[in-house]
Amino acid sequence: MAISKFNYNSFNVTPVASKALAFDADADGFTTASGSSMILIKTLTASSSGTLSFVDGASSVVLDNTYPVYMFKFINLHPATDDVLFSVNFSADTGSNYNVTKTTTYFYAEHSEAGDAQGLGYNTSRDLAQGTGVQTLISDVGNVNDESLTGELMLFNPSSTTFVKHFISKNTANIKNNYNLAAYSAGYCNTTSAVDAVQFKMSSGNIDSGVIKLYGIKDS
Repeated sequence: MAISKFNYNSFNVTPVASKALAFDADADGFTTASGSSMILIKTLTASSSGTLSFVDGASSVVLDNTYPVYMFKFINLHPATDDVLFSVNFSADTGSNYNVTKTTTYFYAEHSEAGDAQGLGYNTSRDLAQGTGVQTLISDVGNVNDESLTGELMLFNPSSTTFVKHFISKNTANIKNNYNLAAYSAGYCNTTSAVDAVQFKMSSGNIDSGVIKLYGIKDS
């Protein structure tokens, strides 16, 4: 079958103004769609911080049915102590106790700067089966000046009193012995109570510096 040439000069498209999207960026360069999509709720900046906590109703934090999805962005979090785990836990009593029961999974990939070593694995010591302790989001984070971690965690429908609360996280860090580590964790808070507070910390020592931003994500 012969293929006819297409004359793009004769192809007329009339833009629909109501469907146009404008894009903005916050101070850290994350792109958001104007009037929709991601809404910045709160920024916490670490300064020798033992924990960084987001509690619904405290300090302008929103973690309720305003949004169906919440996203936490981790930007260059730097630990005070070498070779530590970065973790999360959840509360159903506005931060009085961070001990919500969770079932999770954790896997990772790593690659050296020299290109001579790599790995991909599932780490059973990093996941939980109906556990109330912290969930590791990434391990082996170093405290050398140029080492840090960056990533995100998404929490779905935390205010539901019908369903469990699913979350998924992906993070990357330059770690000891000049490796890049990418870590992925996912699971659910096994409660039908509303999750109304989220806390992040290192397994040892403080978070020296860095930023965590909380966004709400609209349905449309």
